[in-house]
Amino acid sequence: MIKALLVDDELNGIKNLENILKKYFLDKVLVSDVANSVDEALLKFEQIHPELIFLDIEMPEKNGFELLKQLKNNDFEVIFVTAFSEYGIDAIKFSALDYILKPIDINDLRLAIDKAISKIKNKKYNQSIENLLEYFKNENDKTKHKIAISSAKETRFVLVSDIIRCESKNSYTFIYLKNGEEILSSTAIHEYEILLENYDFLRCHQSHLVNKNFVKSMIKNQGDILCLENNFEVPISRQKKDWVKKKLISN
Repeated sequence: MIKALLVDDELNGIKNLENILKKYFLDKVLVSDVANSVDEALLKFEQIHPELIFLDIEMPEKNGFELLKQLKNNDFEVIFVTAFSEYGIDAIKFSALDYILKPIDINDLRLAIDKAISKIKNKKYNQSIENLLEYFKNENDKTKHKIAISSAKETRFVLVSDIIRCESKNSYTFIYLKNGEEILSSTAIHEYEILLENYDFLRCHQSHLVNKNFVKSMIKNQGDILCLENNFEVPISRQKKDWVKKKLISN
C-alpha cells in the first residue's frame, strides 16, 4: 500500500474521494491524512511524507500548483482531481501527469492509481512535476516549454522548439529532433497534434505533423511537398493543400 494525502478545499470532495478509495482501492492506497488548503497541506506533507497526493487545482487564495512550487522534493506522485477541464490542463498533459475530472470515474481513477504505483516502485524523483513547474515559470515563453515523450523504456522531456516533425507508424510516432536524433514514441500522432496545436505545428498529412518554423519551401512537382531545413521532404494531402498554404503565410 502507498500513503496518500488528499488536498481539496471542499469537504464533500474530500469525503467522496476518501470513500471511493476505501471502497475500491483499500488494498492499494492508504489515506494517511487530508487537507483543505495549500498551507495545511504543506504541514501535513512534512508530517506524513506521502508517496501520492490527490490534488485539487482550484482552491481559494492558493491553487494546487502553488503547493507543488513550495514542496522541496519531487519524490512523490500526484494525481490532479478537478471539476475544471481547462485551467492548467495543457501543462499537466505536457508533463505526462494524470488528472481526473469530477465527478470521478472509477475506471479513470484506477488507471491513474495503477500508473502512479508503477512509477513509485521504479523511481525516487518525479521529473514530471519539475517539468510542470518549469512550464508555469516560463508560461509566456514557448521556446522554453518541454513536452514529455513516452517511449518503451523511458519518458524524455524535449524542448518543443527542437522538434522538426512527427511521423506516424501505426499507433506509434517517430519524433525527429533538430540535432538529428529520432525518438520512437508510444503515443499516437493525433495526440501530439492536439498537444502542439498552439506551437506552430501543421498536420499536413495523415502520417505527418510538421513544425512550421523548420519549413523552407513548398514544392509543387509531382504533388505538393514541404521541404524542411534538414532537406527532408514531407507530402501534403490534397485535402490539406489550401489550409497548409494559408498557415505558412500567416504569422
